[in-house]
This record gives sequence, C-alpha cells and structure tokens, in this order.
Amino acid sequence: MAFSVVVAVALLVLGCCCDGGHAGVVAPPEAFGICPSAVTIHGYKCQEIQVTTEDGYILNLQRIPEGRRGGGPKKKQPVIIQHGVLVDGTTWLLNSPDQNLPMILADKGFDVWITNTRGTRFSRRHTSLDPDSKEYWNWSWDQLVAYDLPAVFDHVSQETGQKIHYVGHSLGTLIILASLSEGRLVDKLRSVALLSPIAYLSHMTTAIGALAARSFVGELTTLLGVAEFNPKGEAVGHFLKVLCANQGINCYDLLTALTGHNCCLNSSTVGLFLMNEPQSTSTKNMVHLAQIARHGVLAKYNYGKIFNLFHYKELRPPIYNLSNIPHDVPIFISYGGRDALSDVPDVTHLLDHFKLHDVDKFSVQFIDRYAHADFIMGVDAHDVVYSSLVAFFDKH
Repeated sequence: MAFSVVVAVALLVLGCCCDGGHAGVVAPPEAFGICPSAVTIHGYKCQEIQVTTEDGYILNLQRIPEGRRGGGPKKKQPVIIQHGVLVDGTTWLLNSPDQNLPMILADKGFDVWITNTRGTRFSRRHTSLDPDSKEYWNWSWDQLVAYDLPAVFDHVSQETGQKIHYVGHSLGTLIILASLSEGRLVDKLRSVALLSPIAYLSHMTTAIGALAARSFVGELTTLLGVAEFNPKGEAVGHFLKVLCANQGINCYDLLTALTGHNCCLNSSTVGLFLMNEPQSTSTKNMVHLAQIARHGVLAKYNYGKIFNLFHYKELRPPIYNLSNIPHDVPIFISYGGRDALSDVPDVTHLLDHFKLHDVDKFSVQFIDRYAHADFIMGVDAHDVVYSSLVAFFDKH
C-alpha cells in the first residue's frame, strides 16, 4: 500500500486492526531480497538490480522480464511500478499471481520493473552517507522527483531502448505528476496510470489524518533531531500516542479510519502486509506531505521565509503547476468513492487541471465502493481496475 501524508500513523498500529493467516510472502531479510521471497517462488524470472541516483542513493529494483510461461513479444513493453510512502515494492506482490498487478502485467507480456524508494529496507545504501546519520535523511519527495524517478527511468530506458509505461499508487502518483509538471521524463514516457491519486489533501475525510496534518509534530520532531521517520521507533510511537489520546480517534481500526472502508481485502493478505511493512522514510518527507494538507497548495518543501530565500531565492516555495503537464501524455486515473485519503473533492480538484487534455489520451475510472487499499490489495482489483489499466496501456 502506498499511502500519503499521515498513513504512517496507521502503519504503526495496523496490527491492532486485523488478524489473519501469515502464509505466503515471507518478510525477507535485507540480504535475501524481494525476488526470491515474493516472485521466483511463483515460477517467474526475477532480477535484483541496483541503480544509483545523482545524489548518491543506491536504489533496489526488481525486474520481472516475462510471464510464468515465457513467450510473448521478443521486445516487451517496459512498465515501472512505484509504491508510496512508508512501504516498499513488496506491497504490490501480497496477493496471488493472478491477483497482483506486477505478475498480471508480466503474464500479459510486459517487462515489469518494481521500485523501492530511498530509505526502505532494500534501498538503505548511499555512496558516502550512513543511514544512521542525519544527513542521509535530509530529503523529501522533492528529491524523489529530482533524483529517484530520473535514475530509475534512465536505467530502464537504457536497458530496454523503449518508452515506458508508469503505474503509481498514492505518493507514487504525486511524484510523477510533479515530475511531468516540470517537464521531466516526458521524452521517456509512453503513458501514466494513477491509482488513488494524491496531489491535494485538504479535504481528506479521516479525522486522525486531518489532525496529524494540522499538527506541527513533524516540524518539532525534526527540530529535536529525529531525521528518520521510523514507524517502529520510540519518537514516532510517542506521536501516535498523542494522536490516539484525542477524543473520537479509533486506534483499534486505523486502517479503516485512515484509508476509508476498504471493500475487498482478505485477512490473510492484511496479515502478509503486517509481516512486511511498514518502512522508514524521512521526517522531512512526512512534514512536506503535511504541508500539502495544511496549505492546500502543491509546492516544494517550505523551509520558512528566510530559508526559502536561501533555497529558492524567493519567500515562498515554487509551485508544481500541474496545468503544465503536456496535453498529449496518455493518462489513466482510477479513484474510489470511499477513499478517505485520495478523497473525491481533492481528486476532482486534480481533474480540473486536465480539462484541456487530449480527450483520446485521458481516461478516468471511478469505483464507488473502493477505498485506498483496495487498489493494491483488493481481491477483485484484477477485474475492477487492472483489466482497464492493461487495456489503456495496450491502446497507447
């Protein structure tokens, strides 16, 4: 699952919300890798690949070059699949092969590349910085836009020699939208699929999410020197306790409280999720996401007026203007009526930026009964979402 802004809080205590079997994908140690634990065990070829960003972060990718039965076109179309905050690429692989998106795409003849963002368990290396240092965690999603996505796209483009389809969920949608608004990656991109898109967060309907976003706990945590936002750590645990002390906050079913009433999860998949997640991110990243919710503007990290002058040479951080996204980029958007994070009013705001988009290059799917997690772990997502996504890719 790739949640936005305050999903960290849910991930801290998801173990309180659900129970179920723990058979299936085993949480792999760092030396083991996602390929052997979640892909090759199902009969697929899989490669563990390392890519280094311009600012020195060493990212781990998984490549599924073909389906279980092989065959298909010799020159397969590449697809990059990007998770969101506080999780890693494993979350795409928790359901069975006929239900999870990477394996469905591989079986349909695509060359699948799964990302793992900096700071997650398999992408915690740097050419010079130690993950135990504050310097390692001095980044927000601005750097995912400026460095991580370009590094991954450059590598996939060089390896395949083709333009690339992209799938993002939640934060994975935000960073591609911001990239395209600045003219990045356009020359390497074939089409974009946005599941539970996040660009605006002002109207999210989760009480605990809104409370966390309005608070200044993130900034205070940064000032106190907690650079790594570790959901299993003491500082973030204290943050959770503070939120749970508020009247009306249900800390025993935070998955529903934060993401909305997911219609189509089974307990065994949620159990697998709890074995594998959450992952660390930077506190600065969480603060940046909270800034979007509080200010209602999609902008670069706000350092405060004086420091903004130093970083940007202006008092306010620059805006990511989504109206600058080229009108001929094929875009598929799928969102849910019960989603408490990627909520309908904020998605409607996002869609306003595409009023002038080429009609034959723009497709919107609304699923009234779906909430945030259904797009990743829903047992019927294959039929409800992924079939439409694949059809869109085939068209473009």
